[in-house]
Amino acid sequence: MRCSIAREYRANERIRLPEVRLVDEESEQLGVMPTRQALGIAEERGYDLVEVAPAANPPVCRLMDFGKFKYEATRKEREARKARKSKVTNELREVRMKTRIGLHDREAKTRLVLRLLGQGSKVKVSVMFRGREVEHPEVGMVLLKAVADQLVDKATLESPPRFESRRSLSMIVSPVAETAAHTEKETEKAAPEPVQAEKAEPEQVEPEKVLDRAEA
Repeated sequence: MRCSIAREYRANERIRLPEVRLVDEESEQLGVMPTRQALGIAEERGYDLVEVAPAANPPVCRLMDFGKFKYEATRKEREARKARKSKVTNELREVRMKTRIGLHDREAKTRLVLRLLGQGSKVKVSVMFRGREVEHPEVGMVLLKAVADQLVDKATLESPPRFESRRSLSMIVSPVAETAAHTEKETEKAAPEPVQAEKAEPEQVEPEKVLDRAEA
């Protein structure tokens, strides 16, 4: 239940209806009655009258502690949001960059990768080559290394940089939660290596060797 929905619930004097179907604090059906009578029962028992099913005919109201209800709704939403962030969906998203991308744009793309990882998605980070740029694959490698350096401790390297085609160089990273979610027995096995790269000059970079020294 989203807390935004809970805030939209009408309670007590905000319920301007001629009659309602009342359910008490013990989930007992008290039947259909005038709203004023339902408010009187709520006041006698020390509860709030909350409209929980406005689409019903007549609308259903329940006796409850409205403040506690909203608190619980907010807590459940917070936990659900945290669970969504930690859950790996295995959905593969892609973030593309050009070889001549500027520093500001590269950092923006890296933030996008982090946001997608935070949503539980795996991310393919691709460098696209145009024209004669394919003659300098080391430029793409260095670019992926720069992105990888910013993902250390925040992502797991699932697939190191490789050419998918003559004009596309890609690596795949996944949320670190994927490793943390393994059972004790599974964690005894070899875990995926985290994203980390040794710095190298562009002319020394080789596609097969980039990031293969990543630490677990």
